[in-house]
Amino acid sequence: MYLDCNATTPLDPQVREVLVRYLTDEFGNEGSRTHEYGARAKQAVQRARDQVGAVVGVKRDEVIFTSGATESNNLAILGLREAGHATGRKHLITTAIEHKAVLEPFEALERDGFEVTRLAVGAGGYVEPDALKAALRDDTLLVSIMQANNETGVLQPLKELASALDGHPAYLHTDAAQGFGKDLESLRDPRIDMISVSGHKVFAPKGVGALITRRRGYERVPLKPLVYGGGQERGLRPGTLPVALIAALGEAAELAVCDNSARLARCKAIREVALGAFRGLSFKLTGEQTRVMSHVLNVSFRGLDSEALIVALKDLIAISNGSACTSASYTPSHVLKAMGMTDDQANACVRISWCHMTPDVDWGAVAERIRMLS
Repeated sequence: MYLDCNATTPLDPQVREVLVRYLTDEFGNEGSRTHEYGARAKQAVQRARDQVGAVVGVKRDEVIFTSGATESNNLAILGLREAGHATGRKHLITTAIEHKAVLEPFEALERDGFEVTRLAVGAGGYVEPDALKAALRDDTLLVSIMQANNETGVLQPLKELASALDGHPAYLHTDAAQGFGKDLESLRDPRIDMISVSGHKVFAPKGVGALITRRRGYERVPLKPLVYGGGQERGLRPGTLPVALIAALGEAAELAVCDNSARLARCKAIREVALGAFRGLSFKLTGEQTRVMSHVLNVSFRGLDSEALIVALKDLIAISNGSACTSASYTPSHVLKAMGMTDDQANACVRISWCHMTPDVDWGAVAERIRMLS
């Protein structure tokens, strides 16, 4: 049974239909202005902009399509390099638990003379708004804090963090790869300037995402492109648009809003059954559970190493012990270490993540296998 939905989600059947239609029948280039194939492709892209924008309450011209959240993060962070140099505002704030797709662009700006403050988290796995307030300076250009952590499922207090920026001009960016289309309300806060989206975390294909850039009145975030050529996406992300992928992302975004309540209920039900099965075991959940998304369990079982546990369960469930992007490194999770865990504690944790399409899991069999190992 596949239980690694934080790494990637299955393709929604309705999304698959849209994808196949625009791969096969409606295969026109969105940039072709001389015939109906191009016109229909353009209409599909514009519809997808509306669908993605509607999730967070923005207009279509505030949606830039990218290859995924990694590219969106890089554009949001590195795209402000020129503005920082021009204004002298070269202080940046992020957190110690961000995805590498955020941490590494910040490291690149550090090498270019920017100063980065990395906010700590406690055992709960979230940033305190007062810590952000204390870190703000007059020359702070950008604050980047994820919506939900990919390893623990802990939602950051985005509304309170946004309020902490009241009266300050710093741009606020959030990597919403894990929470877009799932936790809806927090991303609708107008104080959030930029939102990174990943298609394959919201039941759309891999290889497509978006960077949402809210205007402040009539002013746009002063981003500069990282690559050049063609002028697509307001010149910020050139290249022929992958119409099929974009149309599929649009469909996934619309379904995420329409089906949100039912999806949430299904994920909560799975969680309750899993925790019920584990009740007779000695286990510890990671992070402040009142903030954890309903489809994620980061958990350790007494006396068991995560690698041994994953191997022992592989014929029952497919799970992981960290971010899919860094799991090959075999080093303790930087997220769990930032939460105060020792190497041994971090190496004991596994991540179990499901979705509304996950069939019923034989949690009893899973619990019995774990009991036999203990």
